[in-house]
Amino acid sequence: MNTFTRLVLASSAIAAALMFTAPAFSHGDVTPQAVDTKGLPPLGEKWAADNPYRGNEAAINVGHSAFAQNCARCHGIDAISGGIAPDLRMLDRDCMNQPEPKKASCIKENDEYFQNTVRHGRVRNGAVYMPPFEGILQQEAVWAIKAYLETRRTDKP
Repeated sequence: MNTFTRLVLASSAIAAALMFTAPAFSHGDVTPQAVDTKGLPPLGEKWAADNPYRGNEAAINVGHSAFAQNCARCHGIDAISGGIAPDLRMLDRDCMNQPEPKKASCIKENDEYFQNTVRHGRVRNGAVYMPPFEGILQQEAVWAIKAYLETRRTDKP
């Protein structure tokens, strides 16, 4: 085998290796990042049933940063999903057109679903669709993320 042939084979092997390993690194650092919630009112150990930070500007800012650090890899920058994971801008859109008191009930159910999903993750047929964040993100961070997502709400698919 001449030098040229060896060079072509080596280059092809390197290119193939890069092609098959690049997707493994495409999400970047997927280690959950700490969220600084010092400016938010502490919520204690018991998890709130509904979002205590709804409409709180400080929480929305914390939530935006927390989402970018921990959620955007799968759910998209600024919560605009690229199709890998659900588009969280539409998380509670069905609640918005409900008359009261159905609207309040729907939002409460949605809050419960959100915090349960974030805390415990989602597994279907043995496949992890979303990892659990309980013990990683404190409830202040989880509710701040939800407060941020409520500012991103859309009814467009």
